[in-house]
Amino acid sequence: MTAASIGFGLLLLSMILQAVGVFRRWTRFSAAWVLNGSAALLFLVDIIIRSFRVEYVALLGTYDSLIFYSAVLLGLLTFYDKQKKYPPSAVLRFGVTAVAVALAALASSPLVDSVARPPIPALRSGWLVAHVALAFIGEAFFAFSFVTAIISLAVKNTDERKHFSRLTHSGIFLGYPIFTIGALIFGAVWAEFAWGRWWSWDPKETWALITWLVYSIYLHLSLIRKASDRTLALFSILGFLSTLFTFFGVNYLLGGLHSYG
Repeated sequence: MTAASIGFGLLLLSMILQAVGVFRRWTRFSAAWVLNGSAALLFLVDIIIRSFRVEYVALLGTYDSLIFYSAVLLGLLTFYDKQKKYPPSAVLRFGVTAVAVALAALASSPLVDSVARPPIPALRSGWLVAHVALAFIGEAFFAFSFVTAIISLAVKNTDERKHFSRLTHSGIFLGYPIFTIGALIFGAVWAEFAWGRWWSWDPKETWALITWLVYSIYLHLSLIRKASDRTLALFSILGFLSTLFTFFGVNYLLGGLHSYG
């Protein structure tokens, strides 16, 4: 049994317990952040072990990317649970945990090849590792904001809606520059290094740009146009759906130069 398998078991247990907690309206549940944090650490341990096995950073395949994505998202949730500025929310904790479970479950599904293989020479680049790592860190913030946006649309209390809207804003404001540097800037640098050109309109490049444009519109509507919280929440959801298509849709439907992960 791998470290990731144990981590997934802990994460699944956490989600089940949290579902009970939400149903019973528990406001505090200390075991959740312990289980989530332990799962995140085990996911990272699994990546480290696989890195030693392939003698390179195991972050370039679909399986490793999903495990890393889930670990970062759980790390953000653990930080949220321990910070003091915003009161922890059982519903938010459950929603983010459910997204992390979905990512980890997909990593272990038949759709994803989990065999650790050494990367081909063209992929052995620090620029590529930074490109992938920062892109998924940025997307973890977007995933967190996706959950808060859904909750902000669902709650009826005005103060609660504003609270979750602020969390949505903060997640996107933090994730946007990280995603920009990782997905676009470092991606272009690596493309020049690997293929001899900064941009080739490859399907994944194009959809990464579309995702960036959606979140750019969000920031414009938020900072310049002062759009309503409902409109901003819808753009947050649209942006996250775009990240999903950029990763899964391109990989399984469109292919291209990024078909390896």
